[in-house]
Amino acid sequence: METRSRRIGVFVCHCGHNIAGTVDVEAVAETLRDVPGVTLSTTYKYCCSEPGQKLIRDSIQEQGLDGVVVAACSPTMHETTFRRAVASVGLNPYLCECANIREQCSWVHQGDPEQATAKATAITQTIVEKVKGDEPLDMLALPITKRALVIGGGIAGLQAALDIGDAGYPVVLVERSQRLGGKMAELSGTYLNLDAAPDLLAQKIEAVTQHPHIQVLTESEVEEVSGYVGNFTVGIGKLGNGKLGNWEQQPQSTNLPICQSTNLPVGAIVVATGHDRYPLTALTEYGAGQMADVIDTLAFESMLTPGDEIRRPSDGQVPKEVVFVQCAGSRDPEHGVPYCSKICCMVVAKQATMYAQRVPDGQAYVFYTDIRSAGRGYEEYVDRAMQEHGVLYVRGKVSKLFPEDGKVMVWGVDTLSGQPLEVAADLVVLATPMMPSAGTAELAQRLRAATDADGFFAEAHPKLRPVESLTAGIYLAGAAQGPKDIPEAVTQASGAAAKVLSLFSHKEMTQDPMVAYVVEELCSACGACVEVCPYEARSIHPVRDVAIVNAALCQNCGACVVACPNKASQIFNWKPEQIMAMVDAIF
Repeated sequence: METRSRRIGVFVCHCGHNIAGTVDVEAVAETLRDVPGVTLSTTYKYCCSEPGQKLIRDSIQEQGLDGVVVAACSPTMHETTFRRAVASVGLNPYLCECANIREQCSWVHQGDPEQATAKATAITQTIVEKVKGDEPLDMLALPITKRALVIGGGIAGLQAALDIGDAGYPVVLVERSQRLGGKMAELSGTYLNLDAAPDLLAQKIEAVTQHPHIQVLTESEVEEVSGYVGNFTVGIGKLGNGKLGNWEQQPQSTNLPICQSTNLPVGAIVVATGHDRYPLTALTEYGAGQMADVIDTLAFESMLTPGDEIRRPSDGQVPKEVVFVQCAGSRDPEHGVPYCSKICCMVVAKQATMYAQRVPDGQAYVFYTDIRSAGRGYEEYVDRAMQEHGVLYVRGKVSKLFPEDGKVMVWGVDTLSGQPLEVAADLVVLATPMMPSAGTAELAQRLRAATDADGFFAEAHPKLRPVESLTAGIYLAGAAQGPKDIPEAVTQASGAAAKVLSLFSHKEMTQDPMVAYVVEELCSACGACVEVCPYEARSIHPVRDVAIVNAALCQNCGACVVACPNKASQIFNWKPEQIMAMVDAIF
């Protein structure tokens, strides 16, 4: 490899005791002083702090450094911090690299400080060799289509569309059913405020359908997606025999009749596809599907419609004894799903309260494993159901249900008293889990977005990036990402909308330039790189007969580099010569 004559500064971070408690950072810095090309090698307690960044900036100016290595924590933590610091004094940010001597060294070798110090030295020396071969790079500038697509017309989709539309950007909302509202439209009331659901949802729907910047496509679905963040092309098809017209010529509101298939350019996508009900036929141990008076909470919700009497399905009689069974199919990896749907405890408390108000001479029982009522006012709401409305909570699982003399006999055990219980119920309501919406897996494939082990859309990071998918430009809202109640779904929808607005606030989009490229003199257009690229960022140029890279789609994974037999596929600042120099430095 051609050796560049660089003046490199090495800054070894103590990270308090996280690194210095195991690694002899002074010894590391001293050893690096003798490495060719290293002009300065020093240590600092916290390099990421403002004084630490000032030390790096001042050293660049005073020592004339044209390369920087910071031996500290993982690059995912503070590489951007250090690159921003060096850029502020005129050094190209891509001539600054991080050596991970915390997560990959001090934390995993706490019992062997001597070996940890030797490893930290070797890691830092390899990064010095990498910097010698680094080239100055500039951020890639890409245009942005400032139109958003929202998939799903439930409460989360409605909220996301409104937030983006209110900011003045056009929104296309796609809903595969005939109406908007999702599962919330099937509710007779919401907990904490029993009378709010119908009016609140109607107001949201009216605001969306009358909004000048929102176009609603009902009975439609996303058929294909191509492109990348800021520049997606989405194919939308009409379900059934309806037509979709030319969307560009339609008025900017209401349900649009569109042609059988249409392509829309959008810059960002919000996935708000909601959830589906757990099939009752899968709960045969509770007699579901076999006994008419064993139903789920959503079916009971329809019985609670204001103005109607509560009547059981079998004979139309008003049920005087109603048993609610919590966790029916939930938290049961052998027979149901392993996860908790989080909303069931509150839904049951709400429905038991509404039943007690509508049937004053009736009695509601709740069999539960434990009560999960995390939220402001939630615990107090459950307490009121018990104390003010006489709902009897029984801690224990139901062991058997069977029909007898027009009743559903419920056997269980109160684990607090140790006593067996038998309830002759007129109606049994199962609190079943929330399931991923039908078609989630297929939609995820079209979007190139990941799903989790339970089938819901997976977020990029559960704590730091909860509304982003792993695919740039695709954001998650509501129960599409996992079980949620209405307040949480609305909150996440606004968070996803804020991410879209952050993207649209820029005149153009910038992207990290460390992407793949092709050495055309070595390329034989064999297509091996095209086949292995998981992001569809490679193609063969039809005229020049060489592989080309769509830099906006490339995610720097390196699959093309491995697949190329001629070594024509390379990645900026990760050239084979650099990697071999890094290996030579420690062997």
